[in-house]
Amino acid sequence: MFIMIQSIQKIIKIGTSGGVTIPAKELKRQNIAFGDEVEVIVRPVHSSTNDSDQIVITAAKKILSTYKKDFDNLAKR
Repeated sequence: MFIMIQSIQKIIKIGTSGGVTIPAKELKRQNIAFGDEVEVIVRPVHSSTNDSDQIVITAAKKILSTYKKDFDNLAKR
């Protein structure tokens, strides 16, 4: 059994290539050693929103615009 590790990482320069790091605690938790093969899925962060994310974002924007005065008053307290 495996547990998927999902995180946002910055690409680091390794020679002329790029790479990401896997935290030591995740290596230990997954029983992964140096030299083991792993599956890596790469997706730019800016394109990671899906339909359900858009629904939430749209609803939040509607709530914020509907109750803008109320939120502004609360922020002043």
